[in-house]
Amino acid sequence: MMTKLLRTLFSLCIVWPVIWLWLGLRVKHRQRLPQNGPAIIVANHNSHMDVFALLSLFPLRRQAQIHPVAAADYFLRNKWMAWFALNIINIIPITRQGGEANPLAQCEQALRDNKILIIFPEGTRGEPGKLSPLKSGLWHLSQRVPDVPIIPVWLRGTEQVMARGNRIPLPLFIDVCVGDALPCHPEKNVFMDELKQQLLALQQQTTGNYAHEPTSHAG
Repeated sequence: MMTKLLRTLFSLCIVWPVIWLWLGLRVKHRQRLPQNGPAIIVANHNSHMDVFALLSLFPLRRQAQIHPVAAADYFLRNKWMAWFALNIINIIPITRQGGEANPLAQCEQALRDNKILIIFPEGTRGEPGKLSPLKSGLWHLSQRVPDVPIIPVWLRGTEQVMARGNRIPLPLFIDVCVGDALPCHPEKNVFMDELKQQLLALQQQTTGNYAHEPTSHAG
């Protein structure tokens, strides 16, 4: 109960004011976001701000149902960050070095429990504004839960708002473009290529104006 209260206060007092008031979020095709789980949100990854931008797309009452998937070696490297990542950001940690029989077991179970996952298939933060090679973990997960919709999202602006080394986010707009759900495919190469093409197509639809304007909630 206390964890839920702290997560709510963090969203209300920090995430929402920073994203919607200090920065501003422009969302294209908001109606394509899943209303309920299970679902997987797949996005490009340029900044730590990516997670907060994606979380802020969902209403407060659903935050407990949304789990960013994150690297255990980074977010669990000390007890304070681990507590914050697991209890406030609500991550599902995965091991990038391998060694586990099924490193995506927690993700699979979360989807079977009707949760919404946020996955960055590049695996780590890439070069600003560019899509790095995609890891195939998402395809392996999709084969275990083939009926779960996979919704691609492109984020633009987070790489400037919170570039590597920045401690305070710059007051610049973040653009979010939501794509149509991507179906599961038995062929890994076909699936990964389709995901890449969808993300690149969404990139082309994002606007390039980063001047600070009044916040828009339009889809």
